[in-house]
Amino acid sequence: MTAEAQIKETVTTNDVVLFMKGTKSMPQCGFSSRVAGVLNFMGVDFADINVLADDQIRQGIKDYSDWPTIPQLYVKGEFVGGCDIITEMTLSGELDTLFSENGVTFDKDAADKIREANG
Repeated sequence: MTAEAQIKETVTTNDVVLFMKGTKSMPQCGFSSRVAGVLNFMGVDFADINVLADDQIRQGIKDYSDWPTIPQLYVKGEFVGGCDIITEMTLSGELDTLFSENGVTFDKDAADKIREANG
C-alpha cells in the first residue's frame, strides 16, 4: 500500500486523527505535545500516528494535505490544521463547534477550563 493510500484509509476510518512526532502518551516535540495535550485533556478519542516511525508517512502526510508542518489534525477525513490553528480554534471555541457538528465526543467543561486558564 502506498503512503497516500495508507494515509487516506487512516483519516477516513477514524473520526479524529493526529499525525504527530511521537505518540499521544509520549510526544516527541513541543507542537505535537500541545495538540495531543489539548485532545487528551478534552477527552477526545483520537488515533495518533507517529510520523517519526515511517519516513514515507512523514513526507506523505505533508504531500497529502499540502501542509508543510507536523502535527496535523484530521476530523472526519478533513484536514483541520496544525498546532497554531488548533490552539486558536481551542481558545475561540471553534474546535468545540467542529467536534459537536461532527459527532465527536469531548468534555465541554475541560474545553472551558482551557479557555479560562488562557483567557
